[in-house]
Parts: sequence; C-alpha cells; structure tokens
Amino acid sequence: QVQLVESGGGVVQAGGSLRLSCEAFGRILGINVMGWYRQAPGKERELVATDERGAGTTYADSVKGRFTISRDNAKVFLQMNSLKPEDTAVYFCTVAKYGMNYWGKGTLVTVSS
Repeated sequence: QVQLVESGGGVVQAGGSLRLSCEAFGRILGINVMGWYRQAPGKERELVATDERGAGTTYADSVKGRFTISRDNAKVFLQMNSLKPEDTAVYFCTVAKYGMNYWGKGTLVTVSS
C-alpha cells in the first residue's frame, strides 16, 4: 500500500503562484510515475502533469509554460505560476506502481479574479 499526503493548496489571486507538495509513504519501492490531476466543480478529473522515470514529463496543454512538475525521491511537487481562475480545482496527487494507481485525498486551489 502507498499513502499520499498533499499540501500547499489555498486561495490566490489571478496571476499569482502556488506550490503543491505530495509525499508518498508506505511501500514506495517501485513507484515509476508521479503526477497531479485536478477536478473542477461539475467537471471530470483531468490530468495536469506527470513525471515518469526514464520517460520524462507530460503536461496538459492548458498548463504548459505555467506549471512545472518535479520530483525528489518519494516527493512530487507542482509549481504553479500565472494562475488563472479556471485553474480553480481540487488537485490530486497520484502515483503508479506496477500498474496500480494510488491517489491522495486532494488539496483545494482557488484562484480569484
């Protein structure tokens, strides 16, 4: 089992920045993908960014050039710059290990206009 704990959400004005953090606990050996998804009110959960060992990073078109994903051992970060009101969502940390996906409980990001 892998447990994920996110932090760093909050309220920010449009144009501002936030940094999300996520740390994996438990059986972390074998984790190959770490990433972030988000779910806005009334919408489906969508990919934001992922980092896969040996394969690099992937970003949603809507965040390219504004968000940066990074990882350090069992931690993954999401630096979010130039935030827009449409970035408002619950952000979920996720990891993949041997074909299994694990999810955090989410952290709310609210961007005011």
